[in-house]
Amino acid sequence: MSSDVTVRFVTRQDYEQWLPLWDGYNAFYKRSGPTALAGEITAMTWARFFDAYEPVHALVAESGGELLGLTHYLFHRSTTAIEPTCYLQDLFTSEAARGKGVGRALINGVYEQATRAGSSRVYWQTHETNHTAQLLYDKVAEKSGFIVYRKLF
Repeated sequence: MSSDVTVRFVTRQDYEQWLPLWDGYNAFYKRSGPTALAGEITAMTWARFFDAYEPVHALVAESGGELLGLTHYLFHRSTTAIEPTCYLQDLFTSEAARGKGVGRALINGVYEQATRAGSSRVYWQTHETNHTAQLLYDKVAEKSGFIVYRKLF
């Protein structure tokens, strides 16, 4: 990774650069065009990053004033631990930043925030077809062996 990449908390001034990354992340998971998230969801997601009462947080990777990637994470309670558990919900880098250590830097940024919050665990999900990301994930974490089930309403 280039040493000029900084991982930091998102600021309100980042919106214009954050939005294309957010849109790219959603497009990767087939949430674009007719299946795009409603504008209210994006607006609420953005607002949550700046609400002290929300457990949702955002980090961005920046170089030379340009945002290269984002990660969103949240803390929640667990029935198997006293300390909070950290869920890394979203991770995305621009096409130009891929393979340059930006994703790893963002994950490490989440690890750092989880440690500061007293969390002993960070976990996340990815789609089984996201093989490129899994090459990184296999280096920075271990597969839990759990399978995710869901029901949409």
